[in-house]
Amino acid sequence: MKNQLPAHPSNKAQYDEALPPIVGVGVLELLEPKLPKSCLGTYCGFLVRNSLLALTILGVVAGSLFGMLLRYVSVTDPDTLMLVSFPGDILMRMLKMLILPLIISSLITGLAGLDARSSGRMGSRAMIYYMSTTVIAAVLGVILVLGIHPGNPKLRNSGQDQSTATKNQEVSSLDAFMDLIRNLFPENLVQACFQQVQTVAKTVSATPPNQTEPVVVNVKKLEFKGGMNVLGLIGFFITFGICMGKMGEKGRLMSEFFNILNEIIMKMVGIIMWYSPIGIASLISGKIAAIGDLEVVARQLGMYMVTVMVGLVIHGGIILPLIYFMITRKNPFTFYSGIFQAWITALGTASSAGTLPVTFRCLEENLKIDRRVTRFVLPIGATINMDGTALYEAVAAIFIAQMNDISLDSGQIVTVSMTATLASVGAASIPSAGLVTMLLILTAVGLPTQDISLLIAVDWLLDRMRTSINVVGDSFGAGIVDHLSRAELAEIDAELIPPDDEEDDNIYVAMASFVFVPQRKAET
Repeated sequence: MKNQLPAHPSNKAQYDEALPPIVGVGVLELLEPKLPKSCLGTYCGFLVRNSLLALTILGVVAGSLFGMLLRYVSVTDPDTLMLVSFPGDILMRMLKMLILPLIISSLITGLAGLDARSSGRMGSRAMIYYMSTTVIAAVLGVILVLGIHPGNPKLRNSGQDQSTATKNQEVSSLDAFMDLIRNLFPENLVQACFQQVQTVAKTVSATPPNQTEPVVVNVKKLEFKGGMNVLGLIGFFITFGICMGKMGEKGRLMSEFFNILNEIIMKMVGIIMWYSPIGIASLISGKIAAIGDLEVVARQLGMYMVTVMVGLVIHGGIILPLIYFMITRKNPFTFYSGIFQAWITALGTASSAGTLPVTFRCLEENLKIDRRVTRFVLPIGATINMDGTALYEAVAAIFIAQMNDISLDSGQIVTVSMTATLASVGAASIPSAGLVTMLLILTAVGLPTQDISLLIAVDWLLDRMRTSINVVGDSFGAGIVDHLSRAELAEIDAELIPPDDEEDDNIYVAMASFVFVPQRKAET
C-alpha cells in the first residue's frame, strides 16, 4: 500500500512518499448577523470589565461626601472618628503585611531570570531615570514657589499654636546621608524587617577636666527606630537574586519556590483589592472629618496648596508623559489608563509601598510589562523615586522662608534643590514621611524648623497627591526600562528556548477551512 509507512525508510523521498495526502476539510458555518450594541450595553460592559476600578472611584467619592456630612453634623468625638477610620486602618495593615514577602519574592524572581550584565544595565537605566525626574521635580518646585510667592509673613502671626514644635538644630544632611548608607548594609537581616538605624542627638551632663561644674553637651549616638528597613532588604535580596541566577540548574528549585511564593502573594493582593474601596472610603472620610477649621486653613495656606498642586499636575501630567513619549514613541495617555487603579489606590492610602501590590497588577496585567522588569524596577522605585516628595519639600522650604521674610540667595536655593532631591531619596515610602525629611532641608539652609507645624493642617491632602505622583513616576519608569531593555530580554528568552529538532521538518500537517456565509433575502 502506497500510504503505508515502510519499516525502515532508506531515504527522505521514500519517507515523504509514504506520508498521507493533505486533506482539505470544509466547515459550513451559519453566521448570524451581529446586532449593533446600544450605548447602554457598551457602558455596562465597560463597568463589568472594570468593576474594581469603578468601585474604587465610587469609594473615593462616597468617602469625600461622607466626610463632609460628618463635618456638617459636627462629629468631633474621637471614638466616633476612630470607628469611621477603622476599616481604612485594616486596609493599611493588610497592605503593609504583604510588603515584605512581595519585595522578597518579586526581586528574587525578577533577577533570577536575568544575567548580571542585563540586570546591571536595567538598574543603570532605572537609576538615571529616577534621579533625573527627581531633580526635575525639585527644580520645578523651586521655580513655581519663587514665581507664585505664596508665603506671607502675616501667616506666621495668625498661624496655629507652635508651642508643640521642637527645634532640632543637631540634624544635619551629613548625618542623614550616613544613615542612608548604614541602612543599605544592615547588620541583622531579621532586625531590618522592623527597625532601621538613625543618628540622634542627646543632651548629657559632663564635667570637663580641671573643672567642678558640669556642663551640658550634645552627643550624637546611633539608635534603632521602628519601621522596616526597606533599603537594606532591597540591597540584600538584589544580591541574593543575582547570585541565585548565576547558579543555573542548582538554583532552579529555589527559583521555583520564590515564583510560587510570588503567585500566592499576588492572589492575596487580588482578594484584598476587593476590600480596598471600603478601606479607601473610610480613610478619606476619617481624614476630612478630623480637620479643624477648613475656612481658616484655606485662607492661611490656600496659595501654598495651589503651588504644590500645580507643580504636581505639571510634573505628573506633562513632564513624565512627555519623557515617556520621547523615549518610547507610545501614547502616554493609554499608559495612564492602565495604571489608573494604582493611582486611585495611592490617593487613598498615601503610601507608595502600600500601593506596590496594585502597581504590580496594573503594569503586568493591563500594560503587559515584562515581569522581570516590574519585579526589579518597582521595589527600588517605591523606595528611592519620590518625585512628588522632592517637589513638595522644595516648595515647603522656600514657603517657610517667605513666611519668615527671609531672602534666600542663589547658593541657598541650589542647596534647597539638591537637599530636597537627596532627602526624597532617603524618605520612607510611608504616609507623611515628607514632614520628617523636611527638617534636613530647613536645617541645611538655616531656616526655623518650628514652622513645620503650620503645614501639618494640609499635609493629609498634599501627602496623598504627592504619593500618587510618586507611583505614576515609578510606573512610567518601569515602562521606559521595559522599552529600552526589550532587545536584551528577547536575547535571554532566545537562549532559554531550545532549537527545533530537524526531524520535525519532515512532518507536514495541513488543514484547509472553508467558511460559507449564506446571504439572507431582504424581508418585504
